[in-house]
Amino acid sequence: MDLMRRIPVVLLQSLLSIGMASSAQRPIDAAHSIITIRVFKAGVFSALGHDHEIAAPVAGGFVDTAARSVEVRVHAPALRVHDAKVSDEDRTKIQTTMVGPEVLDAERYSEIVFRSKRAEAAGADSWTVHGDLTLHGQTHPVDVEVRETGGRYRGTARFRQTEFGIKPIKVAGGAVRVKDEIRVEFDIQLAR
Repeated sequence: MDLMRRIPVVLLQSLLSIGMASSAQRPIDAAHSIITIRVFKAGVFSALGHDHEIAAPVAGGFVDTAARSVEVRVHAPALRVHDAKVSDEDRTKIQTTMVGPEVLDAERYSEIVFRSKRAEAAGADSWTVHGDLTLHGQTHPVDVEVRETGGRYRGTARFRQTEFGIKPIKVAGGAVRVKDEIRVEFDIQLAR
């Protein structure tokens, strides 16, 4: 077979092998997956402040069980404050501050991405997933605890805002402030 005929055959074989290698990759069902971010109050007068619950709809991503890899994407402007114990007016102020230049600066840094690097078994249907989180224009390692239950992946991660260049909000000279460490909880469903 001459060279000109072999090129399409080799190209086709390469494309097929790429398709076969990624066949274990399944997209995340964004409509049935959710990430919840919990931000806690601190300070001498913390009783005057609020813990915050923030819904972060999943924009996309995938899980590849064979390769033990995952990628999850969230659009920062889509984050929504769901604090039940505050007025609508206060919730709007918190929302504006959160996505504004003081905290997430969602206009400049619109995407939040977690990409796994490796996963270690942590028991039956449980893993510690080590990966990189890109937030506020910075990428740093984050460990995520994951368990699979009934076809859903649920878990948590903790990290400090300051690791990503975000200064926790303070009022009254710091007498009421947001804790640096936040907790992320997730419930991920894969597309069928």
